[in-house]
Parts: sequence; structure tokens; C-alpha cells
Amino acid sequence: MRMDRFDKSTIDALLADRSPPCLSLYQRTHRHHPDNRQDPIRYVNLVSELEKSLQKRYSGGSHDALLDQFRALAEDGEFWNHTLDGLAVLGAEGFFRVFRLPRTVPDLAIAANSFHIKPLLSHFQSADRFHVLGLDRKQATLFEGNHNAVSRVHLHEDVPSTLTEALGAELTDPHRTVASYGGAADYQAPMQHGHGGKKDQVGIDTERFFRAVDKGIVEHHSRPGGLPLILAALPEHQHVFREISSNPNLMEDGIDIHPESFETEDALQEHVWRVMEPHVSAQWTKMVDEFKQAASKGNGTDRIEDVVRETTLGRVDTLMIEAFRENPADPEVEDVLDDLASMVLKKGGQVFVLPRERIPTETGVAAIYRY
Repeated sequence: MRMDRFDKSTIDALLADRSPPCLSLYQRTHRHHPDNRQDPIRYVNLVSELEKSLQKRYSGGSHDALLDQFRALAEDGEFWNHTLDGLAVLGAEGFFRVFRLPRTVPDLAIAANSFHIKPLLSHFQSADRFHVLGLDRKQATLFEGNHNAVSRVHLHEDVPSTLTEALGAELTDPHRTVASYGGAADYQAPMQHGHGGKKDQVGIDTERFFRAVDKGIVEHHSRPGGLPLILAALPEHQHVFREISSNPNLMEDGIDIHPESFETEDALQEHVWRVMEPHVSAQWTKMVDEFKQAASKGNGTDRIEDVVRETTLGRVDTLMIEAFRENPADPEVEDVLDDLASMVLKKGGQVFVLPRERIPTETGVAAIYRY
């Protein structure tokens, strides 16, 4: 089962107008045996709830073709052997997406006129997400994480994960110059001349590999996702990569240990979070201060009815909403905060989902206007 990547194009696809019904299923899952043995059973039960929701709201027609995509996932044993902490499955006519999530979500199965996306936004629009690039002279690995967990990310097919993938058989002849090869595509190699031995050869190929990795990460991961990038590498590799990198998301602070040195992903997450936490905390504080200043001047509000009105008018530039807090108009289907988030995103605004302790209001919402 191919997992869908989540970036701006994914948000656009989820927000697109579609013919109802739109089916949204969320489930808490488990990473390890034996806890994950119950996940497919619970998933089947949620699909049954999805079918009931369909029958209640959209009776009078057959929805078997739509449900068959959800049912097929239940039979994919390979998929259920590689779950994370949460699962999101969304389907509509001509549309089906599956996302493994590195954080838990409440179980939910509903059919509605649009997708229920706030649980997804709670992860993908959260201010605490980051990428970790593990790098040595022969291999590159990428992780995505937050304050709860990190998980390995499948590199885009155009991003080399090994020296061999990047350079193939074109390893540098120790008696050739760097200038005779150039760097990876679209990069200009440094003009170093002179004959060298094995050490020079290794250094040249390492730099060429790093250039290819940097280019691929920028184009296929950092630019689409916009996440800060933490480099995890030995000091000598930190220096070389930072010298050649053009990634604007690369953080100044890194960790001088390769991810493979950690026995578990939890140990890696704990180490990386010590680097990320001050930056995330500063970003949260900045957003809250900006809201308080805007609200004091009448350019922001925490009143839901005001946020609805201003969002409809296209005036909301930044919306902060509380994670997992619902304010339902219809207890089974609708979620006002979910609808607000969708409208703000459609009109080009920003949405951030924050933990309860970070939201500066009692209503679970804080909006800053454009003007």
C-alpha cells in the first residue's frame, strides 16, 4: 500500500469541492507487536460505523464502490504490519487517500458533504513538526517528527539515499580533478585542481553525494513541506554539508550523532527535541503575542461568531485552533473549528493547530485579520 505524502497540494485536494458523500475515517494505531494485532479488527469496526453513517445521511443509493476501497485496506496484511500511532483514510468519488500519522488521533468514522480534516491539520499544520536528515559519506536517511515521536520518511524517488545511487559508477579517479566532473545537476562544483590520493577521492565523492542529496531534499521535501530541517551527522560531515547546502530550512543547530547510532526512534526523538523545543516555543510565543497585539487593536478576535463572519469575508490571515477540541453544530458530523480551518485555508490564510495549553483563549480559537 503506497502512502500518500502530505503537502500543500494534498491540502488543496482535500479542500476541493466534491460530490458528497465524503468519507473520513480516523483511528488510533500501534507501532509494535502485539499491540498492533487489534488494529485491523478495530478498523473493520470503524468501516461498519462509516457504512451506518452513510445509510443515515445518504440513504436511497448504493455506496458499495466507495466502501470497497476502505474494505480492501483491511485485507492488506503488509500495511497493518507497518502502522504508526494514527491512521487517516479519506475517500470520495474518484478520490482515496491513506495517511500514517506519527501521533494518536481519536477514533472517528463519518460521512458528510466534505472531509473532516482537523485531525489531519492537528498533525500537518502543527507548529512542532520537523525533518531530521541523517547523513554520512555513503548514506542519507530522512525522518519526520514532532514533540511526541519521529518516524522514517520514504525519500522521493529523485533523492539519492546512497552514494552509489547518486554517483553510480562515476566515482572520482584519484588522478582526476574535481573540476573535470562538476557537481550534481544544477550545481557548480568547486574548482579544486591537483592530483590527490584516496583521501582526496573520498572527499570529492562525499561532496558530490551531499550536493545531490541537498538538491533532492530541497526540491522534494523541504520546499513542499516547509518544515525546519535538523542535520544529524558527525562533525566533519556537518561542516561539509553546511558549506554546500542551499536549503533555507536547514537549522543552524544540529546533532553531531548519526541517527543510526540511536537504539530506538524514541531515543532519537528525545535527542532532537532538545534542539527543536526552544525554537518551537519561541514560534508559539511569537504567534500568541501577535494575536494579543492584534486583538487589542481590533484586528483579531477569539469570538467564534466573529471568526466565522470575518473568515467568510476573507479577512482572516492567521487562525489558531485548539487540537482535538470540537464545537459541533451537528454532534455526529459537523465541527465548527474544522469548517473554519477549511475556509481559512481555501482563502489563502494560515492555520495552526496548537495544544490546549498554548491557545491564548478560552474559546479554542484565535484569529488575526489581514487588515
